[in-house]
Amino acid sequence: MRPRCPTQISLPPTVLLLIAALVTVAAPPSARAQEIFNSTQSANLPTSETVRAGNWLFEISHRFLPPVSDGSGALWGLDGPVRNRLGLGYAPTDRILIGVVRANYEDNLEINAKAAVFEGRAGGVRYKIGGMAGLAWNTDVVEVGGAEDNEVQYYGQLIVDALLGDHVAVGVVPTFLRNPRLLDIEKENAFVLGLHSQVYLSDSFSVLGEWIFSEPRTGLENDTGTFGIALDTRGHSFKIVVSNQTRMNPTQFLAGTPNDFEADQLRLGFNITRVLVF
Repeated sequence: MRPRCPTQISLPPTVLLLIAALVTVAAPPSARAQEIFNSTQSANLPTSETVRAGNWLFEISHRFLPPVSDGSGALWGLDGPVRNRLGLGYAPTDRILIGVVRANYEDNLEINAKAAVFEGRAGGVRYKIGGMAGLAWNTDVVEVGGAEDNEVQYYGQLIVDALLGDHVAVGVVPTFLRNPRLLDIEKENAFVLGLHSQVYLSDSFSVLGEWIFSEPRTGLENDTGTFGIALDTRGHSFKIVVSNQTRMNPTQFLAGTPNDFEADQLRLGFNITRVLVF
């Protein structure tokens, strides 16, 4: 099992900083849009971005259950089965996004809201601050002991994003999560720290990395690590990722994962979001 003390974990900051440093040097000049991130979310964590008032946001995301290490016999995990997430959001204003998302694992249904609160510049660094909160119900939880009525979870997040130069975006997402492990009879509180970075090689192509520090608990002993690429077109954001996490909704992936961040435990996945204008 991987060490749990953050001072002993060198991989997450190494991945983020090394990619950022290398690509910052190599990245060609590019006219970046006004946003810090091109999308409303990283692989899992939210960004401070919203969509224009009156627009809708549709999402479909998959995480394939067989690991990539299963090789060609399982098409490197793409044969499935998969965990699926569907989402729909609406922006009543330019700074507020209200949504509903459903993941098929434990029938997790969530209602959430995100607000972009403040933005500015400090020492040449552009930054945005936002917040997000969600309430989830799990209607297909495995019943253990007296935990069968333990269906409800909720969370609150502070979102701090910054654009370093023209090509490197970073985000910090401290989170409060209520009831992280549904099979526990007693509800607990969890405090989780999410870090993510995205490095833009062009206006439409980028690489990303994400790490979510969570307290180890039975069946969810490991932090969530994810890396991948993003392709952004007008109205679409398409991400292909590799991760040790297969759970899709925030109250699920924020609690941790049973899988180590090792080669034989990594799975493929993708996120697709589409802005709908009516």
